[in-house]
Amino acid sequence: MTVQQKKDKNREMSFYKNNYEHLADELKKLDLLIQLRTAAFRLKIQAMQKTAASQHMYISHEEVDWLLSQNDPFVADHPDLQKIRNQLEILQNEINTRVNTTIERGVFLALPKLASLFGLSPFELQTVIICLAPELHRKYDKLYAYLQDDITRKKPSVDLVLDLLCETEVDRWRARTIFSGHASLFRAGILHMTDDPQSPSGSSGLARFLKLDPRILNFLLGNNSIDARLVGVAQVYNPPSTMDHVLVDPLIKTELLNFARNHFSAQKAVKKRLVFYFHGPYGVGKRDLALGICGQLNCPMLCLDMDLLLAHGSDVETLLRPAFREGLLLQAALYLGDTDVLLKEDDKAKSFFKKLAKVVEEYGWLTFLAGEKPWSSRGIFEHTTFHVIKLPVPDVPLRVMAWEKALKNQSVGTGKEFAAQLANQFRLTPGQICDAAEFAQNYRASKNGQDEITLPDLYTACRNQTNQKLSELAVKIEPHYSWEDIILPEDKVAQLKEICSQVKHHYRVFGEWGFDQKLSHGKGLSVLFSGPPGTGKTMAAEVIAHELQLDLYKIDLSGVVSKYIGETEKNLSKIFQEAETGNAILFFDEADALFGKRTEVSDAHDRYANIETSYLLQKMEEYEGIVILATNLRENIDEAFTRRIRFIVEFPFPDEASRRRIWQTHFPKKAPLGEGIDYEFLAKQLQIAGGNIKNIVLNAAFLAAENGGIIGMEHILHGVKREFEKIGKLWSKKELNKFLNSKSGGRP
Repeated sequence: MTVQQKKDKNREMSFYKNNYEHLADELKKLDLLIQLRTAAFRLKIQAMQKTAASQHMYISHEEVDWLLSQNDPFVADHPDLQKIRNQLEILQNEINTRVNTTIERGVFLALPKLASLFGLSPFELQTVIICLAPELHRKYDKLYAYLQDDITRKKPSVDLVLDLLCETEVDRWRARTIFSGHASLFRAGILHMTDDPQSPSGSSGLARFLKLDPRILNFLLGNNSIDARLVGVAQVYNPPSTMDHVLVDPLIKTELLNFARNHFSAQKAVKKRLVFYFHGPYGVGKRDLALGICGQLNCPMLCLDMDLLLAHGSDVETLLRPAFREGLLLQAALYLGDTDVLLKEDDKAKSFFKKLAKVVEEYGWLTFLAGEKPWSSRGIFEHTTFHVIKLPVPDVPLRVMAWEKALKNQSVGTGKEFAAQLANQFRLTPGQICDAAEFAQNYRASKNGQDEITLPDLYTACRNQTNQKLSELAVKIEPHYSWEDIILPEDKVAQLKEICSQVKHHYRVFGEWGFDQKLSHGKGLSVLFSGPPGTGKTMAAEVIAHELQLDLYKIDLSGVVSKYIGETEKNLSKIFQEAETGNAILFFDEADALFGKRTEVSDAHDRYANIETSYLLQKMEEYEGIVILATNLRENIDEAFTRRIRFIVEFPFPDEASRRRIWQTHFPKKAPLGEGIDYEFLAKQLQIAGGNIKNIVLNAAFLAAENGGIIGMEHILHGVKREFEKIGKLWSKKELNKFLNSKSGGRP
């Protein structure tokens, strides 16, 4: 071998090519430790005069005398023992040098990594190696049985580890602390201690066996399969290298990424555990944001299913520990979503979060918690950096991106055009947008699988994503009326169209043109409809909802106003909160009952009523959707409200021309109408509002269905009679008889 070849060989020997080479050297060292112990064991045998008598049959007198005469049998200055010690020292120095060089080269070595992650001492790490050996080679079963002088004791015991690693009796006593239940090896679940089934109950702790945890075994062998106990409860995600997929406000992304990088900066000597709490509506991108941060930190993310985790009840800590240990082994961040399931039960939540904080302090490094509701650590994560971030529904540009992404793989004709329109129309989160696109695809497939998704399909899908909880305090109205159905003066119709236009161009004015920087609140659209009953206020609300393709909810005041202090505010808060997430139009009919003038305070009841009114005013200003108030008497509405209302639309009592059009539009095209219906007469003689006309037409239709199947003037006049009787209105028989006599006959 040439000099150069020798240099090359020495260079190759100066580091480990892989993890297995290092494990092989550690087993060589273990073999030397076993040789040392074996040599000492044989010296013991030789020192006893009757070796045969000392093997299992009984304990001889000679063995007792020998045991009592040996104060420290492990430091016998015998040449054979010293030779092995020298070999051990040389090998240990070589291993240390090669390990340091290998780590500098970036090659993964499992044992040093394990020691680094859990702060293991050299003694503890060597204990792990002793427990690892039987998992790698069966020869160690026999060797351990031989050393323990018992063919049934094939696994390493506490006593065997102390024999192999301790030179003196004092060393053995000191080392006993690492085998306590609270020591690192056992708290981290690296090793498990079991009783010897062959030993009687209550035997010495020295006789207990040590077993390597299966997940740690896999880790040491380079197998990073997730812990078997976590299968189905946790999932590992390898994040993308960029944050382009995260549809969250860029300022929030930048702020959080800088915060995390600074927290884990190499210049920081002390790095506290970091916990982020993300809160915001469903689908806002909490998990995507956590994944994006992990991608920038170049680490995977381990997601835990909270529902399955909590199903373990009081035993939840038995899964939290291996979960966070898994995060440490994988160098992965932990993500726990849906924390809202805990916030309903204060005692249970406090207990869980205390256990969580304890495990985070021990094994966590970066943890993400996520929920829909705001929440603070309340002193639970005292020794941890706890950072709360609110994630709002993204603005229109991000919603456009979300729609384009969701519609990319769908059969949509003009996806980009639809994306812009839908993003402006509906305040949906990226998750809701994805669900809506899938719903539209399935909806279209159920109708005709070959057709492309249409804009009405997507409108239906968007409304399907709204929060159904609002139905508990409001009545959902399905809007069927359009512009052709409502009969109002031109300027009133123009006002209604202006309302719709302001909704459609909300983002352009507030977002692109910067008006949101000038207004801290009041960005929503508040409208007051006033006028006599039956003049079309509810119909107008339906027309607006139909035009904007938004859900319309009519508020049941009897379910909102409460005699109990504070309950009305709670109900109002629920209504506006659910409406915000549901993209709904709120319609308060007969609003003067709740929005009436504030009274002068003469008693506690007046003071409380004024508080309710002020609270409602506050919620209206905070709400960014549409609120429509309808009243029969505008003068009853508090001036504080009218100052803050964007539009006030007066609904006049219909004149004769308007009444004629109302009569005509209330009959559907399919309705079988007789030739003798005189709309001029009806409009001139019956001075009633559209609501009454609707009732008359409907009653006439049912009457005609009963006798003849053709709606005639006689059916309408009969309906008029019933409607007038109902509302207590007098009607002129003289004029009606004149009309009837001029026709071919008929009676009211």
